[in-house]
This record gives sequence, structure tokens and C-alpha cells, in this order.
Amino acid sequence: MSSKDLKPNRKLGQTSNKGRVVMWVILLLALAGGSFAAYRYSAAKPIEVATVGVRKGEFTITVRARGEIRSTRSITLSAPQVPSPRIVKLAESGRPIKAGEVVVEFDTAQLENYYLDRATSTRTVESEIVQMKASHKITDESDSMNMMTSEYDVQRAELEASKAEILSEIEGAKNRINVGISQGSLGQVKATVKAHDVSQMADLERLDTRKNKTLRDMARVKDYLSKMVIRAPSDGILNVLPNFRAQGNWGQTPPAFKEGDNAWTGAAIAEIPDMSEMRFDLKLEEVDRGKIQLGQTLKVKIDAIQDKEFDAVLDWISPIASLNFRGAGSANEKTFPARATLKSVDPRLRPGMSATGVVLIESQPGVLLIPNKASFLQAGKPHVWVQKGQSFESRPIQVGKRNETDIIVTRGLKETERIALENPAEAAKRAKKL
Repeated sequence: MSSKDLKPNRKLGQTSNKGRVVMWVILLLALAGGSFAAYRYSAAKPIEVATVGVRKGEFTITVRARGEIRSTRSITLSAPQVPSPRIVKLAESGRPIKAGEVVVEFDTAQLENYYLDRATSTRTVESEIVQMKASHKITDESDSMNMMTSEYDVQRAELEASKAEILSEIEGAKNRINVGISQGSLGQVKATVKAHDVSQMADLERLDTRKNKTLRDMARVKDYLSKMVIRAPSDGILNVLPNFRAQGNWGQTPPAFKEGDNAWTGAAIAEIPDMSEMRFDLKLEEVDRGKIQLGQTLKVKIDAIQDKEFDAVLDWISPIASLNFRGAGSANEKTFPARATLKSVDPRLRPGMSATGVVLIESQPGVLLIPNKASFLQAGKPHVWVQKGQSFESRPIQVGKRNETDIIVTRGLKETERIALENPAEAAKRAKKL
């Protein structure tokens, strides 16, 4: 064999075709293994979809309303008819109170100062009346003296005039003139006396008017002072009422009256309720007003008494809606005030307790029910996703009435089946994003 036969027929660094094939086979096997591992991993993580069983039960349509417990009969204690009453003492709300005990006491300092001022004014006027009467007496005595002097002058002039027969004609004429002058002076004095009498009477009437007005003011203030303390007219449980003029947030119940608050004339400060008969004051939404009627029974659940449910009879609905202001930026809502009387009472009941009333409008027992969110529209018709093993199938159903939580199913489902609470396709998309 020559040396050129032993010389390799490929250059250094080149790979044979057989090696290239082996490398591709290894690469393909790696990719296949990765795909298989990914498939096993994904198969090990099934998509989670919440489901619920189709159930048979009672379907009800109800109306719910919030409200407060009130006494059917109560004694309301109101602020007196006095200017600017300010509370300085107020009994504690919720405690038993006996007849005659002080419930509310108002500030009397301003009225007492006013009374003292009026009393001083009365004494001042009485002193002025005494002084004026003394001055009138002096004037009357002076007028009497002037009147007497003038009458004397007239008599003397007439006497002198009577001597005309024995006197000269000139002297007689003189005396007659003096008579006229004296009579004129007497008339002037009489006019002055009459004017003094009228003026004195007017002055006395003016002072009497001032005095009478001051006495009336004193009597009115004295009456005010007699009303500044309100006592309990009977035994009972005291309930302090809300101060509707107090500053507060929109939509919140106003705070109750407290010591230091400024009340207003006729403001209802507190009440002593009759605990033997209670009622439930509620507000019906505008959309629910046409669903209920007088005489219907309510189930009342009181927030503070969770272990008991009370029956009440709806006995009054306002014919006029009440507009509730919810503040700037919020739409105002209309409600209809209503009242239901509780059929029974509990010693734990107190006026002002918050409660929820439920009115049963309609009931259908023994019907198939599914949650509202388990029904989906497809082509405008209701469908559900029925669970079949690890997958779901879409199925059309026929439905009846619905309430806030459930729908009646009249055809398309059985009681033993389970349905999805969400669209499985949407759940799969959400799982891929995770």
C-alpha cells in the first residue's frame, strides 16, 4: 500500500455525516422530553373553577329596610318657650328615672340679670312718679294762689267800677277797663291751670306706662325662670333625643343632646317611653313602595339582640315621599317613612336601637334554585356550565322569577348536578396569565 492510500480523505476539524445525524437525534430527543415534561406539568395543574350544586328549596321575594325601635306611647320633654335656652344639666340617657327628678336644667344667669335690671327700672320709675307728684303739688298750689289772686283782682275791680255814680265819668270808665283787664287775667290763669292739669296727667300716664311695661317684663321673666327646670312627670326609662342642629357628617345620625348645647324653643330634648308597647320606624326605598301593603307581617332583627327575631305588623306608610340629602356630589334619594308595631316586647329593648325589617312578598316552596351569578347569557338566552368530570359543557336552561340572590330553574337542570359560578373559558385565560 502506498503512502497516499493511508492519507485521510477529510480535512482536520470536519465532522462526518454520521456524527451530524447523531447530534440531531440527541437534540430532537431533548426537545421531545421537554415537551413531554411540560405536558405532564400542565396536566398536573388542572384549571380551578368554583362550582355549586343545584338545590331544591323555598324561593322568596322580600323587601328589606333599615330603621329604629321607638315607643308607641311616650312623654316628650321639650325646651320651654324662652329665648336661647342653653342646657347646663342633663340626666343620663338610658337610666331609670323617678317622677319629680330633674331631667333638664337650663342656664338662668341671663334671665336673672334681666329680672334684676327690670326690678331696678321699676324702682326708678316709682321714684320718678313720687318726684313728679311732688312737683305737681307745688305747681297746683301755685296755680291755686294765682287763681285766688286773679279772682280777688276781679272782685276789687268790680267794686271800684260800682262807684261810677259818685265818681267822675273818666274815673268810672277807668274802673270798667280795670274790670275787663282783671277778668282777662283770671281767664289766662284758668287756662294755665288747665294746661298744667293736662300736662301733669300726661306725665303721670307716661310714667305709669313705663312702670306697667317693666312689671310685665318682670312677670314674663319670672315665668321663664319657673320653666328652666324640667322634671320627670312619671317613672320610666329616660331617652335623650338627637340634636338635629348639631354639626355632623352627611348620612350620619345626629348626636344626642348634651350639657352645654344650645337648644331652641320647643326642641324635643328627651322622652320617657312607655316600654309596654314598641314600634319599628323604617324607611322604604322608592322601588319597594309598591310591593308592600298595610297589614303585612315583618320579621325584625335588632342589631343589639341577635338571639331573637321579632314579628311586627305594618300599620302605617306615609303617602308622601321624604327626600334624603346625601351631600354634594351624591344623588339625593327618596324614601317612604313607615311604621310597624311589634307583636311582643323584650326587657332588653330600648328606643333608638337600630334594626332591619324583612317583609315577605312571595314564597314558592320546593323549586330548583341556582345563584344569580351561575347564569350566563349566550345569544340572549340563559345558559349554565354543567360539570362533567374535569370539564364543563354549556347547557341552555329555562328560568322563572329571581330575587337578590337566586333564580328559579324550570327546565334544563337536575338537583344532583353541579354548575360553575364562572365561565370556564374565562378561568382558563386567567390561569394562563399566572
